[in-house]
Amino acid sequence: MRRALQKIALTLTVLLAALTIYGVAIEPRLILATPRHDVTIPGLDESWDGATVAALSDMQTGMWWANTHMVDRAVRTVVEEDPDLVLLPGDFLYSEDPSIEHQVQTVVDQLRPLVDAQIPTVAVLGNHDHATGGADEIARALEELGIPVLENDALEVTRRGGAHLHVVGLAATRPGLTDVDAALSGVPPDAPRLVMMHNPTVFQRLPEGSAPLAVAGHTHCGQVALPGPSHWSYLALTDKEQVVADHWAPPTYGADGNRLFVTCGIGFSLAPVRINAPPEVAFFTLHTPSPSPSPRAGGRTGREAA
Repeated sequence: MRRALQKIALTLTVLLAALTIYGVAIEPRLILATPRHDVTIPGLDESWDGATVAALSDMQTGMWWANTHMVDRAVRTVVEEDPDLVLLPGDFLYSEDPSIEHQVQTVVDQLRPLVDAQIPTVAVLGNHDHATGGADEIARALEELGIPVLENDALEVTRRGGAHLHVVGLAATRPGLTDVDAALSGVPPDAPRLVMMHNPTVFQRLPEGSAPLAVAGHTHCGQVALPGPSHWSYLALTDKEQVVADHWAPPTYGADGNRLFVTCGIGFSLAPVRINAPPEVAFFTLHTPSPSPSPRAGGRTGREAA
């Protein structure tokens, strides 16, 4: 009996060691997911049909043993893809040590290839950007680099032919800066738009039909998302966000006509580990709505976000 227990203990120790090595050195450092989705945007001009949007979130620069090499790889992947628009949903910074100035310069250096490639790129700030006290510094540096930082505001992005797509950016929920009404105030009711936020819990505050595609970060898709009950996961630390922690939120979540995608991001929080939640850059192909069928044709219209 004792020998059997010793074997079990040894086996569990080996498995735990292997899982730790995988979660620290393999998944977050070597695996980059690139999920791709087709999304229909009401009112989208034909010149935007087939356009690609990339989302890269949660760099978490300043985290101990930060995932800087994966950030570089993610940026290279985006540049090679040459999308029509890049969304950066916040948490560029993580801590106060090393200095904010050092972290900001690192972020600028890592994102500069997007600007050099002339890919339109838009950002919002996240909770860590504010918690570090570096929100003003990172926002100013990104703006100087050529990346607009939206705070309850909207920006018109053009593609060939001059047609506009509105990018709505919500300010960080923490420390309570989000103003949905202000963010949407400059967007005509029927105008095509994307909505970007850091914390996905804001999504439920968006009015009906105002966000056919909303993109958020923040959750790291659980970061340690072990199979089984959700309370076994890192998600237990963000209990209110469990339902929207991993990619597409349920269709019934939020107001009618709105869809939310939560990207896993790149970096870490608390510990430099990822298990079953690899770093990712998400890509979306935008489509105009399908023409309405004639009364005789019947059937369903349009595409749904997958």
